[in-house]
Amino acid sequence: MKRLWKLISVGVISGFILGGFLKMVEHDTGKAVYVLLLNVDYIPVIKDWNMNEAVEFGLHLLVSVLLVLCIYFLFKRWKVQNQILPYIIVNVLIGCVLYFTTQFSERTPDLTDMTALMYWIVGHLMYGISVWVLVLLLVEKREDRV
Repeated sequence: MKRLWKLISVGVISGFILGGFLKMVEHDTGKAVYVLLLNVDYIPVIKDWNMNEAVEFGLHLLVSVLLVLCIYFLFKRWKVQNQILPYIIVNVLIGCVLYFTTQFSERTPDLTDMTALMYWIVGHLMYGISVWVLVLLLVEKREDRV
């Protein structure tokens, strides 16, 4: 149970890191990458809900927690939960796939906006690194490590 709460913390903290980075990028550049992060225009039923930013961000954090739980236990099964590369590969790939959802909304960057794509990928790279670091610090830490 203790490990579960630590993994939930990893998901929440990493979700805030990704959200904060993309919000800052959107504020500074005008590229709607934070809007893309919170976008649910392509999800049936949910797209019809009237949500404010806090609720949308809460959904983002929920997805982040669920993702961390899934990849951690998958990586643990494969005995790669302490290696950085799996976290980077999986999260950058997820970012690449999710970028295509931009075509389902008028509010998000154009699919061919390479600058927005670059910010999006960098954000997901940072997310993968933060998940890895936090897993090592909070979940996989051992007293014999310095």
